[in-house]
Amino acid sequence: MPYSASRGPTERPRIATAAGLMVLAGLAFLLAARWQGNVLQADSRGEPRPVAPSAGLLPEERSTVELFRRASPSVVNITTVTNRRNLFSRRIDRVPEGSGTGFIWDAQGHVVTNFHVLLSGHEAVVTLDDQSTWPAKVVGQDPHVDLAVLKIEAPVEKLRPLAVGTSRDLEVGQSVLAIGNPFGLDHTLTTGVISALDREVPSLTKRLIRGAIQTDAAINPGNSGGPLLDSSGRLIGVNTQIVPSAAGAWAGIGFAIPVDTVNWVVPELIAHGQVERPLIGVELNDSLLRSRGIRGALITSVVPGSGAERAGMRASRRTRGGIILGDLITSIEGRSVATINDVHTILESYRVGDVVAVTVVRGDGEEELEVRLSSSR
Repeated sequence: MPYSASRGPTERPRIATAAGLMVLAGLAFLLAARWQGNVLQADSRGEPRPVAPSAGLLPEERSTVELFRRASPSVVNITTVTNRRNLFSRRIDRVPEGSGTGFIWDAQGHVVTNFHVLLSGHEAVVTLDDQSTWPAKVVGQDPHVDLAVLKIEAPVEKLRPLAVGTSRDLEVGQSVLAIGNPFGLDHTLTTGVISALDREVPSLTKRLIRGAIQTDAAINPGNSGGPLLDSSGRLIGVNTQIVPSAAGAWAGIGFAIPVDTVNWVVPELIAHGQVERPLIGVELNDSLLRSRGIRGALITSVVPGSGAERAGMRASRRTRGGIILGDLITSIEGRSVATINDVHTILESYRVGDVVAVTVVRGDGEEELEVRLSSSR
């Protein structure tokens, strides 16, 4: 259709009006969509539900909470520090090496932990419940039972010693609590029961720790050296080892050094720096015997001047024709000896200076010798 001058002016207003209506419709649609979205968002968020009233803690829960509040100030975090030379300078840097747990033993600032907690460091730092840190001095160590004692110079008002119980009357099934710093998470509480008693677990020196307490209270790396408590909050053991899962974490089986062992070792470490143990005065070997199915502890050398030498004990010796075996210890005071560990365990019942009857196999016969026990110090 050819353009008409009379038609043009009337058509443009109609086009503008239609475009304006379309813009208004679009805005209305956007506003409606936004309003609907806000309504849906509000509906999905909803209103908070009213809080139901609490019936309060059960008596056993209240007891556990109160026990933790009382005992946790006695539990400390132990960080070991190693001195290492900086690779890019001659400077010696102090580098954190590991961490573990300990607890306040007395008001003089003595702290008990595991021997293996301190093994990899040159220095130790103790962090108390109030997060204050204190350099610690090693007072004494006993690797045979995996115990060590530190001392810090903290004010007496910061020191909260744990109450000490006994391991003589423990029962399988009774409740226990462990407080420690697993994986660096300080003052962690775990609960469980005594799973078994009188277990034997090896120390770093391969001697057996007798009378160990087995528990299912979770014990993980970092719990080492922490207290195992009974339901009265008394110390009944020091957590020391776990049977780990494939990932190296807790698998439901943990072990604690019995408190009766702790209660005679720790005072010895505080007083002397080491434990005085009675000795026969001999060096022993049982690996050759075990491979041949023979029970006993073979004497490989006798300490000069010892009770063993005075009693006439004989050690193995070399000759041109080979080796002449020494005396084989088979019993002490009537208690059978099958391994070296049996010798150590039996002697712990005696004191330095006691005289014990030692039965040995010598040649084709058997003899009983009276031996006066000497000191390990």
